[in-house]
Amino acid sequence: MIDVRLDDTYETLRNTVEDFAQREVAPVIGGFYEREEFPYDIVAQMGEMGLFGLPFPEKHDGMGGDYFALCLALEALARVDSSVAITLEAGVSLGAMPIYRFGTDEQKEQWLPEMCRGEKLGAFGLTEPGGGSDAGATKTTAKLDGDSWVINGSKSFITNSGTDITSLVTVTAVTGTKDNGGKEISAIIVPSGTPGFTVEKKYSKVGWNASDTHGLSFDDVRVPRENLVGQQGRGYAQFLSILDEGRIAIAALSTGLAQGCVDECLRYVHEREAFGNTIGSYQAIQFKLADMEMRTHNARLAYYAAASKMLRGEPFKKEAAIAKLTSSNAAMDNAREATQIFGGYGFMNEFPVGRFYRDAKILEVGEGTSEVQRMLIARELGL
Repeated sequence: MIDVRLDDTYETLRNTVEDFAQREVAPVIGGFYEREEFPYDIVAQMGEMGLFGLPFPEKHDGMGGDYFALCLALEALARVDSSVAITLEAGVSLGAMPIYRFGTDEQKEQWLPEMCRGEKLGAFGLTEPGGGSDAGATKTTAKLDGDSWVINGSKSFITNSGTDITSLVTVTAVTGTKDNGGKEISAIIVPSGTPGFTVEKKYSKVGWNASDTHGLSFDDVRVPRENLVGQQGRGYAQFLSILDEGRIAIAALSTGLAQGCVDECLRYVHEREAFGNTIGSYQAIQFKLADMEMRTHNARLAYYAAASKMLRGEPFKKEAAIAKLTSSNAAMDNAREATQIFGGYGFMNEFPVGRFYRDAKILEVGEGTSEVQRMLIARELGL
């Protein structure tokens, strides 16, 4: 029997995060967004709630939950704001998860507890200038010199990399040449403040303005040999698996934004009057909202299905790509329609739909573009 209802534990979590988002985030996040300021107090509250530790064991100061629990929290947060949601998503699935999945016991003991408590953030250094979707085109290098890796190169668009509470960035770097002549890519932890490691000026972004995003540069950066994460030469494969999981998380975040558009529009169409009636009484508006609800429903089912396969230990690459593609399209389409329903007010940053519209586009780009998702789906079909 197929049943997509949430059990009591999941339902309680979702309700708790939704309440937090409405009570603590919604009233203040617009100011952070316009000031392009990182919301440290909100992040601290999320840490106290255990959100950063949701999918990690209690021995690492986690909550002993699973990845689906993280996804439910992301959806609930993104119904109100995506900057806060992406800070959580990147901190968990991109910052802490590589160390949890592939790190040594010593690395986990050193780095995970503070990240699980939300006291510190980790970042994921993959994308490079000119690299974009071609993650295998890594030019950053790491060479062994005695007991140290010496790293040189640069990274682009790295979330959570320059906050006051960022503790590390795990970077991919070329560490040698394979037998077939290809690049040997490995993953290495670079702690914040390491000499030669420079966090560049923050980007001026279209959206996600209350989140932290920087370019990074490495100039003869020395870190201990034991900062290697996982096996030497397996860094690229490790990060691809992390991205598969991350696509489900981004799908959940996208679903939240799509749902937030529905929420805001339903409130607005009952209040706004035109030509003697509330605009919700007009079929043109009703049909727009019906389509928005349909997209959100499909997006939620898609990420639920992908998460379900992942938790059962079954292959989920195709389902993750489908979920990410479906939900990011839903977010973009719903944000556009919500802005249209709000009219001129939808173009104002003081209204959430204005932020939703600016935040939606990156969901079709980050953690694998829509084109990459189609490529992955086609490949899984044997094409």
